[in-house]
Amino acid sequence: MRGRGFRILLAAALLFMAPLRGGPAAQELIADLSRHLVAITTGFAGTEVLLFGATEKAGDIIIVVVGPTRREIVRRKARIAGIWVNDAKLAFKDVPSYYGLAASRPIETLLSAAAMRRHGIGIQYLSLNPERQIDDNELAEFRAGFLRYKILNGLFTVRPRDVVFLGKRLFRSSIYFPANVPTGTYTVQVFLVRDGRVVSAQTTPLIIAKVGVGADVYHFAHNSSVLYGIIAIVVALLAGLFAGVVFRKA
Repeated sequence: MRGRGFRILLAAALLFMAPLRGGPAAQELIADLSRHLVAITTGFAGTEVLLFGATEKAGDIIIVVVGPTRREIVRRKARIAGIWVNDAKLAFKDVPSYYGLAASRPIETLLSAAAMRRHGIGIQYLSLNPERQIDDNELAEFRAGFLRYKILNGLFTVRPRDVVFLGKRLFRSSIYFPANVPTGTYTVQVFLVRDGRVVSAQTTPLIIAKVGVGADVYHFAHNSSVLYGIIAIVVALLAGLFAGVVFRKA
């Protein structure tokens, strides 16, 4: 894997230096992924995708990975008569299903809070829009609960992963996707930071999709849920009858 990473970085360097030979000014930032499709099969247990690139001049790199947006419901539990039950719920619209970060140095030393908010860098600056009006204090409580849930499930990053430089211009980092990563189209944003401001940025798409038998079962279950439920019940009954016959003979 290390040898492959160096070969990829070398290719990035050659790609970056090519414009210089042709005369036009070089780009500030060039980045790419080792693969643009993550296939989720039956035995999928998480994976890493290598991001590599080069910069025209020295600077720091911040990487933001955002998953497909969706509607998320957060439920608050309350203890009533000694039993924990759902007390209230709040739905957020167009929320990222995954949020990953990587940086060459601590982000708070590279950008101001205003710049981080403007570029959407850091989960504390994610825009979570509720579907109904709610008190600010209660909204903050639901927001904190949502972020806590995502962090515990490994879908939101609190501590950024490292971006490693080879020299002053070539860089690489790895993006980790857990086994429970949602499918869909992801955006990988790479920011070049210099003197406290973003001087260049690039966005690269990444697709995570189910493939093989698992994908066929998934699509069948979602597109024909009633028939899938009937088949599941029939299979369970047959399995129970078969087990009863086997144990009775034993």
